[in-house]
Amino acid sequence: MEYSTFGRHVAVDAWGVDFDLLNNAEFLQAQMVEAADACGATVMSVQSKQFEPQGATVLVLLSESHLSIHTYPERGFAALDCYTCGETVDPQLAIDYMIAVLKPTKTHAKKLVRGMGELQVEEPAMKQTELV
Repeated sequence: MEYSTFGRHVAVDAWGVDFDLLNNAEFLQAQMVEAADACGATVMSVQSKQFEPQGATVLVLLSESHLSIHTYPERGFAALDCYTCGETVDPQLAIDYMIAVLKPTKTHAKKLVRGMGELQVEEPAMKQTELV
């Protein structure tokens, strides 16, 4: 049996996000699981950490790879990342879901196509890239 090594990795820096959204690991965890479901991924486990005095990290382990967020509420910043292997689960859908939840005023995104040899860097088709 031959296996594909193809995968897509979307990374987004989101700016201008509400402090309270970014400073709530429990809320973010629930939203990240919903984002995984929205893209058709299989959730294996979830870990989250609420930092003091502020900030959160959530990691959703997927059968297809992972979805993560790390936040800096005091800066209105979130680093989002979703990598999925194979062609059936689109990480962009999970990222789009989280962007809709967080409602940043500005995003910067890149998509890497992996497992095909040389890494390919693309501009992802974000639903919203600049909201002012």
